[in-house]
Amino acid sequence: MIAVRFYAAARDAAGRSECQVDAADTTSLQAALAARFGEPMARVLAVSSLVSAGTRLSPDDPLPPDATVDVLPPFAGG
Repeated sequence: MIAVRFYAAARDAAGRSECQVDAADTTSLQAALAARFGEPMARVLAVSSLVSAGTRLSPDDPLPPDATVDVLPPFAGG
């Protein structure tokens, strides 16, 4: 199981700050999150970065079974 932590708009879309997902790679992780949390999450994922162990993940990157993945939407600020 992959631990997923949500921030900002991703947290709003999920209605929680974290969850567990069974996924082997980033593509299956995004599909599982969109299926679980619906269209709002799919929209957020389309513009978000996925980060694990301080490294930005690319599509289809494999995920070790004990990974923690942060879903980081673009942040506004100044």
